Amino acid sequence: MPSTFAFTPASIRTFALQWWAPFVITVGVVFSTRAFSDRLKDVVLFSPLVLSVLVGIAIGNAGLLPARTSKDVKTLGKKLLRVGVALLGFRLAVGDVRALGFQTLACVVAVVAATFFGTQWLARLFGLRPGLGLLLGTGYAICGASAIAAMEPNADAEPEEVAYALSLVTLCGTLSIGLLPPVGRALNMDPAAFGVFAGAAVHDVAQVVATSSAFSAAAVKTAAIVKLSRVVMLAPMVTLTSLYQRRQRQIVHDTAGTDAAKAITSSTKSAPLVPFFVACFLGAIAARSAGLVPKGWLGGLKTADTLCLAAGMFALGTGTSLRELRRLGGRPLLLGLAAWVLVAGMSLVLVLLTQP
Repeated sequence: MPSTFAFTPASIRTFALQWWAPFVITVGVVFSTRAFSDRLKDVVLFSPLVLSVLVGIAIGNAGLLPARTSKDVKTLGKKLLRVGVALLGFRLAVGDVRALGFQTLACVVAVVAATFFGTQWLARLFGLRPGLGLLLGTGYAICGASAIAAMEPNADAEPEEVAYALSLVTLCGTLSIGLLPPVGRALNMDPAAFGVFAGAAVHDVAQVVATSSAFSAAAVKTAAIVKLSRVVMLAPMVTLTSLYQRRQRQIVHDTAGTDAAKAITSSTKSAPLVPFFVACFLGAIAARSAGLVPKGWLGGLKTADTLCLAAGMFALGTGTSLRELRRLGGRPLLLGLAAWVLVAGMSLVLVLLTQP
């Protein structure tokens, strides 16, 4: 609270509306969606993140929030979103990933790279904006909604494109639960091989667990570790994208006029090469890998990162216009389905080529 704050009815009302109202609204929505999700925990479609963005879209399009409150909800949500991505690192231990072996890790890296770049190529082929292709490529390649949230500052995408990307990774990840296990059975895959297949092909951690469980309980552990090994690649992917964009801005700067060059220089200085929340994500992985995090804390940290990410998804939803979503048309849907076929198809081919 500012030191010059005057305790008058008008100033107290302004302070409450600007700071406490967004907090209370966001916390209320997040805990409500979490409770509802817990009651429907067997239905992966109803994850807290998906429910939060849907509630945000409903509230935003119904005009239920005053303009100033809506703006502050977005500001709060963006900060909590980055906290959630940082906390996501506590789910990972380098030792578990290393135990997969070189061959499996090489497959994972190949799938992530092909999906990331292939999806962006498909976006250009379909005549869509680069930002949407970047978000979808990251979401499909790494870990769905969490990866989209981490890459969003680099994407220069409209809120509607971010919402569309979230919807597509949720849709295709849910389709995987019903479609991938029959494929594994038809090819007589053993539980370990199917675990690698599911962990490499499916986007969200919950969807990976559901997909592998539908095949065999023995496939779940391998699938989860493979999935988390993809999450490890989130930090270098965001950092390299930031580095590439900074280099592209420098090239434009060198050929631009004086005024344009000043604007580009200012933009370049304001964009850190390694975002602070990504550095925190790496620090969390290091702390978990070094055994500095008590096992009893892991459940609470997982809950905290889910709640923070859900808060960010809610804020994103409040800024999403259904009219603008309809304007995007059917091409993003085609892109999402094509990217899903790409990641699942390549994962399957590599698993079949490398399994004994």
